[in-house]
Amino acid sequence: MSLRAVPVPLPPLASALADNDAATFAAALMQSRQTILPKRLVAPGPDAKQLGMILNAAATAPDHGQLLPWRFVLVPDAARDRLAEVFGAALIARDAQATPEQVAQAREKAHRAPLLMLVVVDGRRGDAAVDLSERIVSAGCAVQNMLLMATALGYGSALTSGKALKSSGLRALFGLADGEQALCFVSIGTAQSRKPARLRPVPGNFVTCLAVEGAAPGRDPADSLYSL
Repeated sequence: MSLRAVPVPLPPLASALADNDAATFAAALMQSRQTILPKRLVAPGPDAKQLGMILNAAATAPDHGQLLPWRFVLVPDAARDRLAEVFGAALIARDAQATPEQVAQAREKAHRAPLLMLVVVDGRRGDAAVDLSERIVSAGCAVQNMLLMATALGYGSALTSGKALKSSGLRALFGLADGEQALCFVSIGTAQSRKPARLRPVPGNFVTCLAVEGAAPGRDPADSLYSL
């Protein structure tokens, strides 16, 4: 029996939207996003209109040279068994001693979350002067935009990776060309349960200020950020 639930927007988002304050809403949206394990993402998933909104959000990501160095491959229910075979075979290839239970667990991961897609990055498309790192950053921005749109629509989401992403079977299944690499899977669905919001780092944890040459010792200009 499949579990079903109705996606409900988180209260902070609703109140921020009611205030008609775009900046407040954006901050609430970003703070509301959290990773929900795919096994806790159940039906219903996004409908066709909502999926269009999620995918269109990806198109707003920065893209140096407009290379479009990334793409997404949706995995419909009818194709999940093929992906499950790849997951199982990849585990056996890595560990010939894997138990039937472990193989079954690997296969089962292909059937989690009502919406599943693979993120693919192309390291060769277009201008060769655009480094792979820039292409991956662009893909990451596209993915984050999709996660935020999914959150705004009331859905939970997650990114997952694993050694199977580098397997020849997965490359063959998704038709990856030379220069393409599977970056991660994106899972979206209705959150069956949520954990308490985790503490977020404050700017003082990740911001420093480049020293000004010849400046007298004194208060670091970045200190003003630390109190935010």
